[in-house]
Amino acid sequence: MHKKLTFYLLVLLLFVISFSSCARQLLDNQLLFGIQAARQDLWDEAIFRWKKVVLSDPNSAAAHNNLAVAYEKKGLWEEAKNEYEIALKLSPGNAHIKANYQNFNKNSEPFNKDKKDEKN
Repeated sequence: MHKKLTFYLLVLLLFVISFSSCARQLLDNQLLFGIQAARQDLWDEAIFRWKKVVLSDPNSAAAHNNLAVAYEKKGLWEEAKNEYEIALKLSPGNAHIKANYQNFNKNSEPFNKDKKDEKN
C-alpha cells in the first residue's frame, strides 16, 4: 500500500510540474503574441493578450509594462500610468521599465498640463 501511494504521489508531482511548465509557456506565448500585434499597430489585440497574462499572473512585470505602453499608444494616460506603477513595484530595478516610465512622463506632460488647466 505504501509503495502504491508513493507511486501515485510521484505521478501527481510529475503532472503538476509539467502542467505548470505548460501554463508558463502559454503565458509566454500570450506575451509574444501581444508583441507581434503591437508591432503591427494592433493595440487592441495586444492589450487583450497582455490582460490575459495579467489575469493569470498578476505579478508579471513584463505584462504590466507592455500594457502600459499599449495604453500610452492609445492615449489612455491614466491606465498607462497605473500599469507603469504596478510594473515598477513588481520590478523596481528593471532599467527597461524605468526608461519606459520616464519617457511616458515626458510624453504625458501636455496631457497633465491640460488637466491642471481644466481644474483652474
